[in-house]
Amino acid sequence: MGPGEPREPHDEGARRPPEDDDSFLFNDPALDDDGEFARPRRAYSDGPGFNPDAGFSPDAGYATEQGEYEAPVFTEEELEGLGPEGGTGPRRVLPLEDEPTTLVARYLFPTERYRGEWKRHWIHLSTPLLVGAGATIALGYLAGFLTRQNISGLVTVAVLIWLAVIGWVAWKVFDWYFDRFILTNKRVMVVNGIVTRRVAMMPLLRVTDMKYEQSALGRMLSYGTFVLESAGQDQALREVKHLPNPNELYLRVVEEMYEPQAVEARLGKDGEGDDA
Repeated sequence: MGPGEPREPHDEGARRPPEDDDSFLFNDPALDDDGEFARPRRAYSDGPGFNPDAGFSPDAGYATEQGEYEAPVFTEEELEGLGPEGGTGPRRVLPLEDEPTTLVARYLFPTERYRGEWKRHWIHLSTPLLVGAGATIALGYLAGFLTRQNISGLVTVAVLIWLAVIGWVAWKVFDWYFDRFILTNKRVMVVNGIVTRRVAMMPLLRVTDMKYEQSALGRMLSYGTFVLESAGQDQALREVKHLPNPNELYLRVVEEMYEPQAVEARLGKDGEGDDA
C-alpha cells in the first residue's frame, strides 16, 4: 500500500493505534543504553568528600588524656535548685536571725521562742519624704523671690519653717527605724515610738482570722497590710500597714499557728518549754 492510498477500513493497521505497536517509541536510540545517543553513566557517590566515619568517634568529648571516661562533677549549689526545696518544688521559708536585737529582746520572756522581727517597708516613709522634698523646692523658689524683693526678714522665716519641716521628716524616719513587727511562738507584737514606747500584742491562740491585702503598687514593691481578727472585742493589734514580703510573713505566722512542730524541726530545736 502506497503512502497516498487510502487504508482499508477492516485493515489491521486501522484498528491498532500506534501506541500498541511494539516497535513504537521503545526503540528510540536515545533510550538505548548501548545506542549511539546513550548518556554515559557516572559512578555512584554520596556526595563530594563523603566518608561514613568522617568526624565520628565513640569517645568524642568524653575521653580524658588517658582515654578513660570522666564523669561530670556538680557542686551542691548547682544541684540545690533541683531538689524538693529548690525552685521547682515547694517554696522554702527564708532563714532568720537566731537572736533578737536589743530593741526587741527586752519585750520577750525567757520561755518564749523568738521567730523574727521586721521593719515596715520603706513606702511607709513616702509621705514624709515627699513633704520634705516639696518643702525644699518651695524654700528655694521662695527665697529667690524674697531676695529679689529685698525682704530679708521673710527669708529667715521661710528658712525656719523649712528647718521645722525637715525636723519632722527626720523624726518620722527615726520612728520608722525603731518600729518593729515581732513574731514568737506565742504571740505577735508591734513595738514603736521613740520617746513614748507603744507595745501592742495579740496571742496566737486568740487569732481567729488573719489576712493580708496588697494594692497594685504593693505587689510591685512587695509590701502589704496585715489584718488580724481576735476572739475578743477590744483588739490592740488589728491592722498593721506596710509590712514587707507579706506572703512570706503570712506563711510564717500560719505555720507557727498550725504547725509549730515543723518550725521547731526546721530550726533544729526541741519542743521543751513550748507549754511553759
